[in-house]
Amino acid sequence: MPRGHGEEIAVGGEAEPVVVKLGVWVSNTKSRRDKLTAEQLGALRELGVDWA
Repeated sequence: MPRGHGEEIAVGGEAEPVVVKLGVWVSNTKSRRDKLTAEQLGALRELGVDWA
Protein backbone atom coordinates (compact mmCIF):
# COMPACT_ATOMS: atom_id res chain seq x y z
CA MET A 1 0.00 0.00 0.00
CA PRO A 2 1.46 3.40 -0.90
CA ARG A 3 2.20 5.74 2.01
CA GLY A 4 -0.17 8.35 0.58
CA HIS A 5 -3.18 5.99 0.53
CA GLY A 6 -6.29 7.21 2.38
CA GLU A 7 -9.66 5.60 3.06
CA GLU A 8 -12.92 7.47 3.50
CA ILE A 9 -14.96 6.19 6.42
CA ALA A 10 -18.33 7.23 7.79
CA VAL A 11 -18.19 8.48 11.36
CA GLY A 12 -21.36 8.63 13.44
CA GLY A 13 -22.59 12.17 13.85
CA GLU A 14 -20.52 13.58 10.98
CA ALA A 15 -22.21 14.78 7.80
CA GLU A 16 -19.24 14.02 5.55
CA PRO A 17 -16.95 10.97 5.50
CA VAL A 18 -13.56 11.32 7.17
CA VAL A 19 -10.32 10.41 5.36
CA VAL A 20 -8.05 8.10 7.35
CA LYS A 21 -4.45 8.04 6.15
CA LEU A 22 -4.13 4.28 6.20
CA GLY A 23 -0.88 4.21 4.22
CA VAL A 24 0.88 6.34 6.83
CA TRP A 25 -0.45 4.16 9.66
CA VAL A 26 0.71 0.93 7.99
CA SER A 27 4.13 2.40 7.24
CA ASN A 28 4.62 3.68 10.79
CA THR A 29 3.33 0.49 12.40
CA LYS A 30 5.55 -1.70 10.22
CA SER A 31 8.66 0.37 10.93
CA ARG A 32 7.95 0.28 14.69
CA ARG A 33 6.82 -3.34 14.95
CA ASP A 34 9.62 -4.17 17.39
CA LYS A 35 7.84 -1.93 19.93
CA LEU A 36 4.44 -3.63 19.57
CA THR A 37 3.17 -5.95 22.27
CA ALA A 38 2.51 -9.63 21.60
CA GLU A 39 -1.22 -8.87 21.80
CA GLN A 40 -0.95 -6.12 19.19
CA LEU A 41 1.08 -8.33 16.85
CA GLY A 42 -1.45 -11.14 17.33
CA ALA A 43 -4.31 -8.81 16.40
CA LEU A 44 -2.47 -7.76 13.23
CA ARG A 45 -1.84 -11.43 12.33
CA GLU A 46 -5.55 -12.17 12.77
CA LEU A 47 -6.26 -9.40 10.27
CA GLY A 48 -3.93 -11.06 7.78
CA VAL A 49 -0.95 -8.71 8.08
CA ASP A 50 1.89 -10.88 6.77
CA TRP A 51 4.80 -8.94 8.34
CA ALA A 52 3.34 -9.25 11.83
